[in-house]
Amino acid sequence: MTDELDRAAATCLFPSFDGIIAPDWVRRWLERGLGGVVLFAQNIESPDQVSSLTRSLRAERRELLVATDEEGGDVTRLEARTGSSYPGNWALGVVDDLPLTEEVAASIGAELAAVGINFDFAPVADVNSNPDNPVIGIRSFGSEPALVSRHVAAFVAGLQRRGVAACAKHFPGHGDTSQDSHLELPLVGGDLDQGLAPFRAAIAAGVRSVMTAHVRVLPLDDEPATLSPRILQELLREELGFGGVAITDALEMRAISATVGVEEAAVRALGAGADALCLGAQVDERLVESVHRVILGAATSGRLAPARLLEAAARVSELAAWAARPSPG
Repeated sequence: MTDELDRAAATCLFPSFDGIIAPDWVRRWLERGLGGVVLFAQNIESPDQVSSLTRSLRAERRELLVATDEEGGDVTRLEARTGSSYPGNWALGVVDDLPLTEEVAASIGAELAAVGINFDFAPVADVNSNPDNPVIGIRSFGSEPALVSRHVAAFVAGLQRRGVAACAKHFPGHGDTSQDSHLELPLVGGDLDQGLAPFRAAIAAGVRSVMTAHVRVLPLDDEPATLSPRILQELLREELGFGGVAITDALEMRAISATVGVEEAAVRALGAGADALCLGAQVDERLVESVHRVILGAATSGRLAPARLLEAAARVSELAAWAARPSPG
């Protein structure tokens, strides 16, 4: 059982790394069962280089999730040096042409798939209901829940049509706040049902993943959503019926790292119902080893139920198997 838990703990980890070539420590962790890696601008130089990088990673583990943030508009990794060739969500929402949104997402998906990226942290499903929001803004499709919902569903359909797993973010909504979770722990207010509407639409469209938000939603829980069983288990799983992978936003963000710490957050997020842990961009082997050790210790001591860890790893493996299938078109 210890060996099984050791591998399961590795499967739940999604680190990044420095540079355009995977370091040896990443290869070692792939052998240990690492579930995926996240590519940021620091890892991307050109399409040919990314293709070479992802091929080298899959030489170690074929069913590997390689993720990035490719939203179109302001948030792009593949075109970080030049800016995205695609319109952002706000522009798509203004035009309000659902076939166009789906085709933009399908084109993004095709470019990602061509270089071996099979997991996109998109679309943003947040309703931009607070004009003072410093981090969502034009990354959102708009300020109307119904409009955001229909475009989120179209984006999910287009992206996944190309065999790239979509990830609706940031659950249960990061739109109604004036604070940035990269810097502090925001408090989200407003109408919870309005914020949830796009996530309901994403789930109905078959979205494969949902990313948690490092925000407090006081009508639900005083804990950050990423660490809240009420939000991740009762709301996301039981009330909304989501059965895919729940992945955390980067645990290095100060909303989490400056409050409970990365290692403690990893254990609590898994216990709350998260399946995959995005560690962030500033990651080295020491952090991966430390997080893994703490998770394994929690599972062997019973603080984290072993069955919960195995369930999380199984969901990640199921998503990796889906993403490894030939693209449907």
